[in-house]
Amino acid sequence: MIKNSFQGPFFHVVFFWLKNSKNEKDRLKLEIELKNFIQANNQVRSSHIGAPANTKRTVVDNSYDLSLIVTFNSKEEQEIYQNDPTHIEFIDRASELWDRVQVYDSFQVD
Repeated sequence: MIKNSFQGPFFHVVFFWLKNSKNEKDRLKLEIELKNFIQANNQVRSSHIGAPANTKRTVVDNSYDLSLIVTFNSKEEQEIYQNDPTHIEFIDRASELWDRVQVYDSFQVD
């Protein structure tokens, strides 16, 4: 089961741009790899895998293909996650699919 209710003060937001943005097989493969990776990883407290909502406002960037939001209990857990074998394996299996990745990390404001 995919973790999906947001928990934790540390948010890791990742946007993926596929090399072949119009290729539905590539998008589906990345989605499956993300789901498998998140399911296997022990540091992630909650997650969301999404696609652009195609909202029409000038401040919204809909140019990415898929996004991943994961939360952690602490910055230290996120640092462990970065070197976790599940994360390394995900990158090894899926990095051939993307042209660009953009990451935003943040702490929850009290």
